[in-house]
Amino acid sequence: MNIGITVYPTYGGSGIVGSELGRDLAERGHNVHFISSFLPTRVTELGERIHFHEVEMMSYPLFEHQPYDLALATKMATVARAEKLDLFHVHYAIPHSISAILARESIKQKRYVPVITTLHGTDITLVGADRSYLPITRYGLQQSDGVTAVSKFLKQATIETFDFDEIEVIPNFICPTQYKRLPDSPLRGELAPNGERLLVHVSNFRPVKRPADCIEILAKVRQSGESARLIMVGDGPERSAVYYHAEQLGMEEHTVFVGKQANISEYLGVADVFLLPSELESFGLAALEAQACEVPVIATRIGGIPEVVNDGESGFLSDVGDVGKMSADTLILFRDEEKRRAFGTRGRELAVQRYSTDKIIPQYIGFYEKIVKKAKAATA
Repeated sequence: MNIGITVYPTYGGSGIVGSELGRDLAERGHNVHFISSFLPTRVTELGERIHFHEVEMMSYPLFEHQPYDLALATKMATVARAEKLDLFHVHYAIPHSISAILARESIKQKRYVPVITTLHGTDITLVGADRSYLPITRYGLQQSDGVTAVSKFLKQATIETFDFDEIEVIPNFICPTQYKRLPDSPLRGELAPNGERLLVHVSNFRPVKRPADCIEILAKVRQSGESARLIMVGDGPERSAVYYHAEQLGMEEHTVFVGKQANISEYLGVADVFLLPSELESFGLAALEAQACEVPVIATRIGGIPEVVNDGESGFLSDVGDVGKMSADTLILFRDEEKRRAFGTRGRELAVQRYSTDKIIPQYIGFYEKIVKKAKAATA
């Protein structure tokens, strides 16, 4: 198939999933065309089956804000005609589904290109649910030829918010050969020069991720006598506040901010415990990636996380903001090496059994084939 994929090319779950989906589809013989403002971060190289089409913006003084959604729709239509696309697959509803629908409608007399929208979380629970976007988000769902969600939780949230239930649940995924334990990596020595335990947090540092809670967990763990360091991977609006919080708690020397990293698996592969204290996660992709690297997860019992992390088996779940319990759970894993290793082993087993690319990518391909067949029958 010739597949057009649009994602937000920056760091974030939707961009990661869309990028890695495209790469895997190309490896399976499909032609993938990324259509975005710039090359997605997880797409490291182009090739015979991976192409990139940049959405170019016109600078015009009348526009206080450049109309990216219209420029994207125009580029989608152009690529669909030139490359004979079989479908558009857009990740994150706003504005991508609307742009794809505009593109589809603008060229449908010559070629009907069905639109598949994948919902990732805040496009439904935060942005789409805001009253300024709710009607257009509902329209995007209704007018899409197919809709998928990354978790059962997100499907239910979409039904409740938009009264729309024609949704296929296709979860996020990991490549088992990419995400694995790295016991001999020199990075471990660099991050823990004195043999400290390593706590790792990965996020886009938005308030919903509660990254400052990680600092408090570190402080409590160290106050209990454990030698530990916290590795903060990523960047975002809360980073400076988190750094200041580390200074206030005297944890700045034990906290390392490494910024955005293309190879997250290298950091997860040397971690001892992964922290995810978010107040909302529709799936918890970072938790899945950590489990694939045999890292126990300390997380909150919200959203789709319980679908990914088995409490008491591959990690521990707590209420939002309960840094006391999260700290205590971390200490349990630090002080019981056998339990920590058992949690890590079980976490990888669950990740591979439930969410490996070999299990999930065929679900997407099957959904593509169903939607394309349905669209052809409807336009015949």
